[in-house]
Amino acid sequence: MPSRVAVALAILVAGATATAVPASADDGRIGIRLLEAPVDRRDDPRARVYVIDHLNPGTSIERRIEVANNAPTPRTVELYPAGAAIEDDAFTIAEDRTPNELSGWISVDRPSVELGPYERTTVLATVDVPAAASRGERYAVVWAQASASTASPGAGNVGVVHRVGIRVYLDVGPGGEPPSRFEIGELTASRGPDGVPTITADVNNTGERALDLSGSLNLTDGPGAMRAGPYPVVLGTTLAPGTSGQVVVELDARLPDGPWTAELTLTSGLLKQTSTVTLTLPPPGSTSRAAATAGRPFLAYALAGVALVVLVAAGLLAARQRDRIAARRPRARRASAGVRPAGRTRP
Repeated sequence: MPSRVAVALAILVAGATATAVPASADDGRIGIRLLEAPVDRRDDPRARVYVIDHLNPGTSIERRIEVANNAPTPRTVELYPAGAAIEDDAFTIAEDRTPNELSGWISVDRPSVELGPYERTTVLATVDVPAAASRGERYAVVWAQASASTASPGAGNVGVVHRVGIRVYLDVGPGGEPPSRFEIGELTASRGPDGVPTITADVNNTGERALDLSGSLNLTDGPGAMRAGPYPVVLGTTLAPGTSGQVVVELDARLPDGPWTAELTLTSGLLKQTSTVTLTLPPPGSTSRAAATAGRPFLAYALAGVALVVLVAAGLLAARQRDRIAARRPRARRASAGVRPAGRTRP
């Protein structure tokens, strides 16, 4: 009987399950979830989903991972690391079990687990960094994989491989954590032939760690004082250290052209930047640049700072003038008290 093999992947968020094939009683649905994060990253939302850390050469870390069988039938789940990279502004997984340097440092205490229907278990992943490891950030994935078969009309049984994984971002080098930062550059508005407007923003990763960008765009001060949003940033943009890329926001086709005040807020973990621009949505099939941009409202801050300096200087000048006047008055009184009219004697 003929058979085929398909692969379903899900690595954007821990705990996701593959849904690329029609569900059935034997569809191999599995899940994976990171159970812990470093103490110094407990407030970082990325560190609760991905393994993100900095290690010195010759040191190691451990992470507990939960694996779940979300199917009504028993399942054998394999666990293994494989390589990954950041290419074309995206976190890119290596084919099948292709290794890289970082995946060679990762081990899982149980290479496979037997799970009953809807059963969960915990495994331990360890990253051992060699003492001779060079400086830099590396990427990998810890995979959970299960196989299943389902009937396909005209094709017999179809073998389906389901994989869900947790990303690993590991920076290696002596000393402490390198800085993470980014800047928002120019914003551009466009409308496709279908009339749907989009906003594209340039982003520069000026730090030394990778960024997974998310965020939203709000529109205010539109025609008739209209407001719209928030519109979410299309997910999937990951920038390697020192690189530049773009994020995209899709708007509502019913929006009038404007002009609008657009406020774009981007985040990566605990990092946050906002850019406020004035823009007009162009006709279908064309683009337009924002009239004015600023990573922060710098001009407003600068003017407020100048005004504060002027007020402080004026206050100091007035205070000094009052002091001078107050100092003159006692001397004048003392001088007048020592003058007596001629021909008079003191009583």
